[in-house]
Amino acid sequence: MRHLDWITGRAIRRANPRGVLNGSLRSMVLAALVAISAPVAGLVSAQAPVRAASQPANLVERLEQALNASDPAGLEALVAPGQLPQWVPRLQRFTERFSNARWQLKAGAPLSDGRLPVAVSVEGSTEKDGLMFSLQASQSLALSTEAGLITDQEVLNEQSLLVNARGELPVTLLIPDTVLTGSRYDVDVILDEPLGQAMVAGGLIALTPAQVRAQTSPDIQLEPLGSGGLFKSVQAPFQPGVQTWAAMLVHPDGVITVTKQVRVVSDRSQLGG
Repeated sequence: MRHLDWITGRAIRRANPRGVLNGSLRSMVLAALVAISAPVAGLVSAQAPVRAASQPANLVERLEQALNASDPAGLEALVAPGQLPQWVPRLQRFTERFSNARWQLKAGAPLSDGRLPVAVSVEGSTEKDGLMFSLQASQSLALSTEAGLITDQEVLNEQSLLVNARGELPVTLLIPDTVLTGSRYDVDVILDEPLGQAMVAGGLIALTPAQVRAQTSPDIQLEPLGSGGLFKSVQAPFQPGVQTWAAMLVHPDGVITVTKQVRVVSDRSQLGG
């Protein structure tokens, strides 16, 4: 593994000899995913009936204010009581990781079934063990309300990018939002800047629903990459649902972590929706 050590420089020293990230970095792998799926998606359930959103603009504005203030009391006024135990601990854990995070929520026109589409984005940074991490994450939701409270949600699209680098490490993500059951598709994380003499290592892993719910950090096996990024062909499950990926690139100048949720549908008409 001497070649791999040279490729990844100081970053690989935070991995064990098998190329598995140690606890310091692994604890951050799901932080980007948690940023979106925990505070917002975690505050609603999938068991309530679909209802039209009540005063959507005001509701979304208050939700944004409560998230930016890390205000549990403000959130309690917006969420059905039975959902509080599901999201309060997750929000607290996220706030501990990214205390300076800034949330932006934007409501769209109601969908045909009365639900309210909401675009969510969050940016933040944190320091752990002397390392600085910057986060950019986004999510598209379809919200339902009852009696002025959020009661249900569907995640339509979700991705996040977590970077620990000495300078700029711009990347392009080429991962579809929606795929057909059983189909093959590409998961590509491309470094935008020429590598020159530098080389990178990386890996990709599918996260189980249990890992996402529990916010556990997976072991990602790293291997040398022969091109300017990570290029993988993967297969969708044969049943509709979601497939969640975590990818990591280790560059001489830093570490990039990506999480992406892909919707898996059985009806071709749902592609691109």
